[in-house]
Amino acid sequence: MPSAADIIKDYITEFSRLQDWMLPIKEAAPETYASMYKRYIELKVTLSSLGVSLTELDRIKE
Repeated sequence: MPSAADIIKDYITEFSRLQDWMLPIKEAAPETYASMYKRYIELKVTLSSLGVSLTELDRIKE
C-alpha cells in the first residue's frame, strides 16, 4: 500500500502535468479543455484537503 507521501507526490505530479497540457489547448480545443478542467478541480480539491499548498503549483488562473 502506498504511503501518504507517495500519494501526495503522485497527485502533485498529475496536477502539474495536467496544467502543462491545459495551458496550450485552451483556445484550440475548448471542449477538451473543459474536460481537463474537471480533473484539474478534482485534483485541486484533493490536494488542498491533504494540506498541500497550491500557491506555487497552481498556474491556471480562472
